[in-house]
Order: sequence, then C-alpha cells, then structure tokens
Amino acid sequence: MGTDLTRLSAAALADKLTAKEVSSVEATQAHLDRIADVDHAVHAFLQVSGEAALAAAADVDARRAAGESLHALAGVPIAVKDVVVTKGLETTAGSKILQGWIPPYDATLVEKLKAAGLPILGKTNMDEFAMGSSTEHSAYGNTHNPWDLDRIPGGSGGGSAAAVAAYEAPLAIGTDTGGSIRQPAAVTGTVGVKPTYGGVSRYGLIALASSLDQAGPVTRTVLDSALLHELIGGHDPRDSTSIDEPLPALVAAAQQGATADLTGVRVGVIRELQGEGYQPGVLARFEESLELLRGAGAQIVEVSCPHFTYALAAYYLILPAEASSNLAKFDGMRFGLRVVPEDNPTAERVMSATRGQGFGDEVKRRIILGTYALSAGYYDAYYGSAQKVRTLIQRDFTAAFESADVLVSPTAPTTAFKLGEKLDDPLAMYLNDVATIPANLAGVPGLSLPSGLSDDGLPVGFQVLAPAKADDRLYRVGAALEALLENEWGGPLLLKAPELEVAR
Repeated sequence: MGTDLTRLSAAALADKLTAKEVSSVEATQAHLDRIADVDHAVHAFLQVSGEAALAAAADVDARRAAGESLHALAGVPIAVKDVVVTKGLETTAGSKILQGWIPPYDATLVEKLKAAGLPILGKTNMDEFAMGSSTEHSAYGNTHNPWDLDRIPGGSGGGSAAAVAAYEAPLAIGTDTGGSIRQPAAVTGTVGVKPTYGGVSRYGLIALASSLDQAGPVTRTVLDSALLHELIGGHDPRDSTSIDEPLPALVAAAQQGATADLTGVRVGVIRELQGEGYQPGVLARFEESLELLRGAGAQIVEVSCPHFTYALAAYYLILPAEASSNLAKFDGMRFGLRVVPEDNPTAERVMSATRGQGFGDEVKRRIILGTYALSAGYYDAYYGSAQKVRTLIQRDFTAAFESADVLVSPTAPTTAFKLGEKLDDPLAMYLNDVATIPANLAGVPGLSLPSGLSDDGLPVGFQVLAPAKADDRLYRVGAALEALLENEWGGPLLLKAPELEVAR
C-alpha cells in the first residue's frame, strides 16, 4: 500500500481521502516510510517531523470521521523548504549561522497549510539563504537528483524538487528569487510555479532579496500546483507587498486546460531565450511542445524582448545588494550561531567571528558584491543602473503581452549537470538562471512543466510566463501541454525515471 500511495498525485490522493478509501495517517506513514527508505541517498530533507505529521494526520482523520467540511487537500502530506519559518521546527535556511534555531511563529503560508489540515513531513534542503542553482551550497551537504544521483537537483530549492521527484512527498513548498522553483522543477521532471510577486505572502520567509522573493508550489502535476497555489495564495495584511485582490480561479483554469483546447490562445516564443548556449536536446523538446500547442489550436507568434540580454547582469547586482542588507541581522547577537573569540571578545569581534564561521563562501561572495554595489561612489554606477535595466525588462514584458497571452521558453538551457562540475565557476553556475530571472525582475508569474527527456535521458523543462495577476493563464496552457505530452508518453514523465538505487 505504501508504494501505491506515494505514487499518486496529490489530487488523486485527496480523492481517496475524501472517499475514506484511505486515511491520512496511512498516507502520511507511507511517505515517512519512503523517506526512511531513500532519503539517505537523495538527502532531500534536513529535518523530518514524523511525530508531528502523524498527529496532524490523525486530527484530520478524526475531523473527517465527524463529518466536518474540510479543504480539498486535507490530509495530503507536504514538505516545506527550510527558508520558510515553522513554529517549533528547526529552520536554518541551509546555513550554519541558524543551526538549532527554533522559530516562535509560523509563516503565513504555513498557518494556511496547518489550518487546511496538510501534515508537514519536514523541512527540505536548499542552497544557503537560497543563494545557488544546484543545492551544492547548503551547509548540510548536497541533495542528489533522483534521476541520477551523481547530478544536481537544481537550486536553490533542490530539496523540495527532489522530494517530490523521489516520491517522498506529493507536494512541496519552494521559493523562487531568480528561478529557484522553476529550474529545479525542470531538471527533476516536476512542476514548479512562481506566482505573481505579492500573490503569496512573504511573511515568515527568511528574506534573500525582498523585491524578488516569492513562495510557490512544487508538485508532480499542473492541477496539483493549482490546488496548492489557491490554498497558500491571497492577501496578507502582515506583508506590505501582498496584493489586496482575490486570486484568479486557478483550479478551474487547470481543469479547463486539461481538455487540451487552446483555440484562440496566443503563445509568444521569446526570441532571446533560445539558441546559443542551449543544449540541442532542450531545444528539440521545446520545438516539439510548440507543435503540440499549435495542434491544440494555439496561435504561435515570435516576440522580442531585447533587454532580456541584460537581465542576468542586472539581477546579480540587485540580488546581492538586497541580500547584503537583509543578512546584516545575522550578527551573533540576537539569535542563531554565536562565536566568541578567546581574546578580547568585543561586540565587533564577535560579529566578525560569527559571520566568518556561520556563512559559506557563496553567501560571503554575494554580501561583498552587494555591499560594494551599494557603497558611496558606486551606487549610481551599479545598483542604480541595474534598477533602470529592470524597468526596461518590465517594459519588454508589457510590449510582448500586447501580442501574446502567454510567453514561452525552455526553463533552463541544459539538463542537470554533474555534482561539482560548476562549483568552482560561479559565472557558469549563474548562467543556469538566464531564462528564469526576467520573470522575477518584472514580478510576473511563471510555470515550468516537464516536456520530455533530452538526448542524455534527463528531464527538460518548458516555461510558461503570464502577465502579473494573470496566473490562471499559466495553468490553462500548462495543463493543456501536460495533457498533450502525457498522451504522447502514455502517462507522466516521472514514470520513465529509473528506480532509485539506494543500497545502504
């Protein structure tokens, strides 16, 4: 029973729970057993909260037995990225500087998960403070891609994507600052969604770059993402950037899309997000997906977003600048790690020693870069100029959406690379986010879904972008392409994944 339950989509598992064919305790235990069986090889989780998850599951079962009206996902277990604050459960953001920190409150989205009755299986591994594209910058070791344990699962949210791909969790929460939900989804054969900026509350997210960060769903199907997105989204007065408007009908859009009828939908292919630097197999799967969309009635048009060429450079000035400010609070004085020098332990020396030992190399690199970009004499030349480029990118999106309802591109230029392959070359690592970064700079929503396997037998992602607050378009087009592809494959792409070799 355990294996069968872990292979179900969240929607299918929810149906079984609602019909009382299975209990939440049984479903949660099945996933905890799967974690126990394979996570020593995958390392998707930093903490597993089995006792609390089973208690939450038992509570849902009791409420369901009493005839209470429950959320559609009640009883479906979920994993949460370790950058999201969870009351009573250690939250480290993948950093030694927060090792052992037990938050006294829940993030808004965690409150919503608990209120809806989703048992939280544990916290997933990530690049330290979400800085990275491979989950190799975690202070607690690498996460491995379930398709090939010698390869990266993407980043920074590789733990959440790997947990879903390895059938350790049917749902997970990720965060996306420059592609950290969508790029891991692409390389693990899962579905990942970055909502419109402000569409999901950031209250209780440990900030990396406040104008870019956004939490969202990581799942195995488009419908599952829609269900989870509707649950965690909506206005939150505790987040000053939260959109004070109702969400569009995301689940209805996914259900409509599953009919694979896209008659009249204009799909814009972004000229600048393909070609040189993109793996041939990635481009081949992208072109095949476009043909399927055309066959479903979509009108395929080419659009140009000329300033996307500068998005990577602008992003890697804006993000480090905001990170250097946000991470100043980790000083060894108030919470987390404190390193006290033996001789003359002044406040300044304690801060220096704590930050020196508590932060990893990539975090230090970006803090230094960001502090420099914000310094007197350089602010206008670097940070100020990057913000001007950001405005031009937003204008590119506005112009493109005049001739297209959604924009599409490959999610990542390559499939998953080998662990350690790019670790010593930060610039090569940064290039993995070239197709995902523009959406964060503009605040528009984006979805990645699997579009097949490249010539190396590894998953490829297809990215759909929509105008701000039009997240429902992602789900309609994404669900349509998913249905068309699964008809070609004879089922979900993850069924093609090799069984994990997890001998202890």
